[in-house]
Amino acid sequence: MASPTSPAPSSEDSNPSNSPFRFSDLVLARSPPESRNWSIQKLKELIPQLRSEYQVYEDAFVEKVKDGLLIASDKPELVIGVGAAAVLLLRGPRKFLFRQTLGRLQNEEARFVKAEKGLQELSESVGKLNADTNKLIKSSNAGEEEMLRGGTKIKNTGKEIQRLLKSIYKIESEAIDIMDGLRTLPGRSALRLRAEVASMASELKEKRIELNKKIMDIAELGFKV
Repeated sequence: MASPTSPAPSSEDSNPSNSPFRFSDLVLARSPPESRNWSIQKLKELIPQLRSEYQVYEDAFVEKVKDGLLIASDKPELVIGVGAAAVLLLRGPRKFLFRQTLGRLQNEEARFVKAEKGLQELSESVGKLNADTNKLIKSSNAGEEEMLRGGTKIKNTGKEIQRLLKSIYKIESEAIDIMDGLRTLPGRSALRLRAEVASMASELKEKRIELNKKIMDIAELGFKV
């Protein structure tokens, strides 16, 4: 009896690259038939259990959300506090809040310390300025007193010079009289005396000129002699 002839495989079926690749085919191809049947059966048995557990978790999540909404409606201040705490946990709002509160306080404290230091330096400068001012005032007063004393002394000196000039004029007049008397006397002795008197008269003249110049200097300083 002739066996039925098998259909010749087409070129599409004989070429493995043209058939679609599936991961399940690879797993099933590498697994023995018994193992493949057991895996499929086990997966079918687990699907209802997984669906049930998922439903339980979903129901629990929905209940938690409902409870949260009820708490939010009953105690809005608690929700606000929790929300604020959650916001503070974020880095950006936390840094902003620090800059607006503690940062500002630290900035104000730093400015206060700086102002206090500036005030201390200013106080030291004012103290030094007051000390220098008092010192200069005392020095000026002493100079004025010394000038007054010096002015009085200059005036007295001018008066003494005036008296001395009068004495010089008188002595010069006497020297002229002696010179006139010696001219009438003959001899070398008279000539020697005349020379001595002439020398004294010349010296007196120089002193008189010098003292007159000093009187002019005193007058230029504003002191009346």
